[in-house]
Amino acid sequence: MPRVGVFGGAFDPPHNAHVALVQAALAQLGLAELRIFPTGQAWHKARALSSAEHRLAMARLAFGGVADAVVDTREIRRAGPTYTLDTLRELKNERPDMQPVLLIGADQAAALRSWHGFEEILSIAIISIAHRADPTGAAIRFDPQTLAPLPAGARFEQLELAPMDISATEIRSRAARGADISGLVPPAVARYIDRHHLYSPA
Repeated sequence: MPRVGVFGGAFDPPHNAHVALVQAALAQLGLAELRIFPTGQAWHKARALSSAEHRLAMARLAFGGVADAVVDTREIRRAGPTYTLDTLRELKNERPDMQPVLLIGADQAAALRSWHGFEEILSIAIISIAHRADPTGAAIRFDPQTLAPLPAGARFEQLELAPMDISATEIRSRAARGADISGLVPPAVARYIDRHHLYSPA
């Protein structure tokens, strides 16, 4: 059964840590392909996102050069709030023979029980938790047993990442101040942000 990575996010903007996670997942998890889903209407985001058009364009620029990574537009095209469960259901309906592998960070894993359709998500997908080492080299790990009781058949995997202290919030703040972001995002994304004056004060 081919394994297909599922990686969603606002990508506002996509940055070098996102690209590193995708590359690590493809190298470590035996994926046939990895699908990247820029979110549409994010139910859990307090702030307004940049336009779907800009975020989709930046995602294509960021991940376009990564072999076996595909940017999927379905969450942006879907009306209403974006739920991971809906995406997983659609993928399984389209390709019943494949095994989704959902990529999430340790912070997202800790909140997994609050996700819409938590138990069904675990019945459809293997959950791959990205563990990023801290600057001392120690891995910051999340124990899935803290989510107990877990439904029967819940499956978890580990994804190891190198230390990389980058956040989209910091990038937006730097861009708003006119500070350099070239070391934080792929070069094509930096050029796109500059060309379209994204994150600049209104």
